[in-house]
Amino acid sequence: MDYRIKTLSLATLLAFGITGCNNNQSSNTDAPANADGSNGSEQMADGSATLDKIKKSGTIVVGFRDSSIPFSYIADNPNQPLGYAHDLEMKVVDAVKEKLAMPDLKVRYNLITSQTRIPLVQNGTIDFECGSTTNNEERQKQVAFSTGFFEIGTRLLTKKDSGINDFPDLKGRTLVTTAGTTSERYIRKYNDDNKLGAKIISAKDHGEAFLMLENGRADAFMMDDVLLAGEQAKSAHPEEWHIVGTPQSFEIYGCMMRKDDPEFKAVVDDALKKVYASGEINDIYKKWFMTPIPPKNINMNFEMSENLKQLIANPHDGAQPLEASAK
Repeated sequence: MDYRIKTLSLATLLAFGITGCNNNQSSNTDAPANADGSNGSEQMADGSATLDKIKKSGTIVVGFRDSSIPFSYIADNPNQPLGYAHDLEMKVVDAVKEKLAMPDLKVRYNLITSQTRIPLVQNGTIDFECGSTTNNEERQKQVAFSTGFFEIGTRLLTKKDSGINDFPDLKGRTLVTTAGTTSERYIRKYNDDNKLGAKIISAKDHGEAFLMLENGRADAFMMDDVLLAGEQAKSAHPEEWHIVGTPQSFEIYGCMMRKDDPEFKAVVDDALKKVYASGEINDIYKKWFMTPIPPKNINMNFEMSENLKQLIANPHDGAQPLEASAK
């Protein structure tokens, strides 16, 4: 997996109307890196657990994405992430405040990308993130995952008149995907194994990938179906696009945190399970997938899949769905 840290491109900033964000800076000025002036990596170097780190610093550092609509993204306020995963992330923050008896615990947001998210968790820069990160066995060797909060299938977004209806139709065509994702790894192997001769472009993030598709530099965009639906919904002409192809994998999103910290993981898991058991998850889902969302008041109209309903009813932190079936 490529963890090269890249700065945001101007094209991506324009595509999302984002200003004032930067991969190397916090997006919230509520607190310094830590209240004692140290940084997270220094604190984690001594083996201290996450809750101890948070209590000592007086700050919890939360990773966020700027373009994973509708999970974690920036809309009108460059200093305030929002989204389905972000709402769940804040439930975890509330649980940490209660666990530590620190109602005034400060929250600092730190921008992450597909390439930087794992290193920034590992080195203590961020304490955890809930975005659009797939839980898989390879990543489990590097980080820990919470119980899952979403299930997806990997498919293709393309123009309705492109002639692409499934993955074999990519033969000799140009495909874009997002760097550092499971889709990137899968499609490169699929291309080689099936001798498609497709040209594969790796974009910095989902927004840049769709921009390449929209301006004709690519014929199709492979990614998680729900993220493709988000890009389609916010496009200038959503009716021109459709999501096609037999799902090539079914994947579970989870919140990501450092390994070997069962106490912090239990707080995260319990916070999510509490939202599921109370039924509040249904309202959060409806808010982000079935009603208009900022900044353009788009409605994804993405109904909850049977897979996700099963995950909510039977929460687990495994890398694979208990039962995979297309939405």
